Amino acid sequence: MTTVLGLVVLLACVFGGYVVAGGKFDIILHALPHEMIVIGGAAVGAFVMSNSLADIKHVGGGMAKILKGARFRKPDYVEMLSLLYYFVRLAQTKGAMALEPHIEKPEESSAFGKFPKIRQDHHAVALICDYLRMVGMNADDPHQIEDVMARELKKLHHEEMHPSHALQAVADALPALGIVAAVLGVIKTMASIDQPPAILGGMIGGALVGTFLGVLLAYGMVGPMAARLKGVVEEEAAYFEVIRAVLVAHLHGNAPQVAVETGRKMVPSGHMPSFQELEQALQDLQIA
Repeated sequence: MTTVLGLVVLLACVFGGYVVAGGKFDIILHALPHEMIVIGGAAVGAFVMSNSLADIKHVGGGMAKILKGARFRKPDYVEMLSLLYYFVRLAQTKGAMALEPHIEKPEESSAFGKFPKIRQDHHAVALICDYLRMVGMNADDPHQIEDVMARELKKLHHEEMHPSHALQAVADALPALGIVAAVLGVIKTMASIDQPPAILGGMIGGALVGTFLGVLLAYGMVGPMAARLKGVVEEEAAYFEVIRAVLVAHLHGNAPQVAVETGRKMVPSGHMPSFQELEQALQDLQIA
């Protein structure tokens, strides 16, 4: 919602200021379709050239994140911490083998079934099950597992950041593409140098619209969208860091309550539940 609001304010101020200053829209509206074909078409072509089909689809998914924001809110963190508390408590009281029914078939697990949103998150389920499975295989060196988890999360973060980088690359190219459109307009104008000054003035103004659009699209639209997407990805990455923190704390021999409290401290401040809120959720936790 803030992205849409910011875009409205941007366009209102840019074009509103232009009108207040006595500017006329005739030249802009006349040149806009042609300039957008040159600039937009060139930007799309360059984008397709520099990305694979899978990457292009990934960028499409990233556009939804720009509008919706991060997926995870306070209730999602409370649910994840509750699930992890159940698993580490189960492992501590009944041994790592007691986790096997849950991690081998998470779709049939009563623990995952208690939290359907988590069960639908492929990355979260895979992260939990893979590393709890390593614990069951006696790979109980917390430093080793922490290092492996950190590398995997770094890889996932790098992959999720690709749409933001792709959009930023387009934003960086747009001013130059605007100049291309403007130069083409100047070439067109020079071919009509025998026309009256009034006509030449309109043609030059139309050519400058290309430069204007390139800069506006780059720094007023695509660039901020790339920055917003980067922020969303980084915020969502904290969700998986919480999983890592709890599991590593458990491997270091901490009590389940301490391990979960370690994870709670990793939650972004805006979504972090209080100690009392999490404690109440753990007390209400009922898994058959």
